[in-house]
Amino acid sequence: MTKKTKARLLLAGLSFCVLLAGLVFAWNRSSQPEELSVFAMGSYVKQTVWGGQQSAQTAAAQITQLENLISWRRESSDVFRLNQQAGKGPVELSPGSREVLERALELCEKSGGALDITLGPVTRLWDFDNEPHLPNAEELKEALAQVDYRNLLTGAEACRARFHGEVSENSGALVNSGMLVDLGALGKGAACDVAIAAYQETGAHRAVVAVGGSVGLYGKKSQPWQVAVRDPGSQGSLGVLELAGGFVSTSGSYEKFFEEEGGTYCHLLDPRTGYPAESGLVSVTVWHPESGLLSDGLATACFVLGLEDSLPLLESFHAEGIFVDEAGSFFVSPGLAHRFHLSPDSGYRQQDWPKGV
Repeated sequence: MTKKTKARLLLAGLSFCVLLAGLVFAWNRSSQPEELSVFAMGSYVKQTVWGGQQSAQTAAAQITQLENLISWRRESSDVFRLNQQAGKGPVELSPGSREVLERALELCEKSGGALDITLGPVTRLWDFDNEPHLPNAEELKEALAQVDYRNLLTGAEACRARFHGEVSENSGALVNSGMLVDLGALGKGAACDVAIAAYQETGAHRAVVAVGGSVGLYGKKSQPWQVAVRDPGSQGSLGVLELAGGFVSTSGSYEKFFEEEGGTYCHLLDPRTGYPAESGLVSVTVWHPESGLLSDGLATACFVLGLEDSLPLLESFHAEGIFVDEAGSFFVSPGLAHRFHLSPDSGYRQQDWPKGV
């Protein structure tokens, strides 16, 4: 073998090693998750993403865009304009906000109004996000009279039947003056939905996103995803859910509350009374296989309804749940029975899931 041939072989070997090193480096980079935390939807949005191109940044941008469409606080949002035009006529909605409103209205209807996205006049009186206080009874009665999801219209046919003038398929309207839409009961779950959609579009391998009390799981792992369910009585964990995917949301009376005149008042209001729900529950966790919006909204609706009245609602949306009551007992639906593992030091007692009604 000539010196020239040996030199060529050595150079080829070095080139292969450099290429191999590059591949290993690239693989190591792809196996390291991208982590990003931003503030949106009134909460911290935390993402951990494996693979994809700028997936976390894209998801964060999509969540901000959603907030700009559905937040009643943003003056440029569809919901703000809808509220401003209440009783006057339709407004043009973006397809995205119209979809959120229509999915929410389906949940309002099936829950019998236990969730009502027109609860805005009442939630503003309680003002849990700023200076929470017990509202005046007469003011609360007047505000409650404006609450009725059936007077929120979407689509050309519904709006044309009530209002004159030009309307489109993306029109929306509030029938009565003084009505206010507030999507706070399901907005964080909807944010998880747009994040998961962003991961799919950008080619992420797997990811987890948490927005307040809602979590979205994307992609497959060698082991199930583990989602901790908060202990309502402490900062610890009630237990852990092992899941292949889907969305998990928790609504609890411990999240926002205040004490006044010898009473304790939580932010989970019953649209039928205008006062905090009295269902005997302290937290509800709902898993839905496909929708963060439904997971989030169902958790609120079920908290208001109570355990037994929630059974047909969960079944109608193919969802599962974990309910914790004021007596220190918890209930796990059959679909989660083998996926939930109670914390060893938990003082809660598991009870049998009620028979269907």
